[in-house]
Amino acid sequence: MVERHNLTIHMAIRRFTRLTNAFSKRIENHIHATAIQTIHYNFIRIHKTLKISPAMAAGISATLWSWEDVIQNMDAMVTPPAPRGPSRQRTPKRP
Repeated sequence: MVERHNLTIHMAIRRFTRLTNAFSKRIENHIHATAIQTIHYNFIRIHKTLKISPAMAAGISATLWSWEDVIQNMDAMVTPPAPRGPSRQRTPKRP
């Protein structure tokens, strides 16, 4: 099962394969690309053998998600930015 999972990830995300121009320069981008693929695979995509998503089969979700649902959940988790403080006055440089 682990090898099948690894093959699925390698085939779905070109960042894991060699000789490709889809690569991540930063580790944060690589983590986000993996998270997007994981959400799609487990919550959005209907699997041929299960006829439902794996999250529905595991009892984690009752419905099939859409990308709009994912974005709404992400927006609900984001904390609003704190108000900015007063700006500092710059003193002009003297020659």
